[in-house]
Amino acid sequence: MQIDSAELRNHLKSHLSTLYIVHGDEALLNLEAADLIRRTAKSKGFEDRVILAAENRFDWSKLKEQSQSVSLFSSNKIVDLRIPSGKPGKLGSDALQTYVKHLPENTITLITLPTLDRSSKSSKWFSGLRSTGVSVEVKKIYREQLPSWIAHRLKRQNQTMEQSGLQLIAERVEGNLIAAHQEILKLRLLLPEGRLLTKDVRNAVVDVARFDPFDLGPAILNGNKAHLIRILRGLEKEGLAPPLVLWVIAEEAKVLLRVKTALAEGLDMRTACADAGVWGLRQKLIPNIVHKLTRETLIDAVILASEIDKQIKGLQPGNAWANFLELGLSIMPSRT
Repeated sequence: MQIDSAELRNHLKSHLSTLYIVHGDEALLNLEAADLIRRTAKSKGFEDRVILAAENRFDWSKLKEQSQSVSLFSSNKIVDLRIPSGKPGKLGSDALQTYVKHLPENTITLITLPTLDRSSKSSKWFSGLRSTGVSVEVKKIYREQLPSWIAHRLKRQNQTMEQSGLQLIAERVEGNLIAAHQEILKLRLLLPEGRLLTKDVRNAVVDVARFDPFDLGPAILNGNKAHLIRILRGLEKEGLAPPLVLWVIAEEAKVLLRVKTALAEGLDMRTACADAGVWGLRQKLIPNIVHKLTRETLIDAVILASEIDKQIKGLQPGNAWANFLELGLSIMPSRT
């Protein structure tokens, strides 16, 4: 069975297959589709998860072992197999064909792949996967489709927008879905639910400042204290809404904590980062700094972020802007 990723949410409301194959070249949508399958499976009682990253010299017998092993923590489990190259090779091809013929009981298998070329789609291993499970194709969002895609995402957060506003954001992000995703998150944090006027969108997002709150993350991960201070001072002076600033910095702490926890559980760096939703510049920066921060430090940062949230809402005394700096410095790898 094959479905488009846009159909996945409705599909999962009534079905949960034992095998899903997610493939496509839009990193954001690939990750979201896989996350949706994992969350749905977990809600159905599939709480234990085994992650296998089929990279160079991967031992394909590990996949066979999963069909024969019994989970120590739950009667149900998820086998999360990632094939970053999209090319399993001869050993992988044979292993996948054997695996789908004998899918383990009480197991949801999720296989994620990049965009597949014609030869891969017609291969025996992929044909076997597709005929046995549900193939979820993540199709590229082209420039002319982007306004409709943005409108659909806004609807999820109970916001609508004039067509001119949709075009404005589409032009700003130049087809980059991750950038579009960030702009949509800004609108949720900066503007109320309901219909948004283009002038409000322009003020809130496009012309928000020469200081972009999304520059805070790279400043922190690069250990650039001076740049972090300049951005925070600029954003405060320009009157940017504190909830957006808090969200950006707190998200860095949470991502670092997810990666740190995954590494402690024995995952390799690439798998840990992928599982934590790390992409773009983070992919280059986080592996270099995560070892310099302790898990306790990152947990403390998440707790501090919760306290700042209470300050913003007036539930607790304190200067949120001053604490933004403390929060950023607490997860900064160096104080240069």
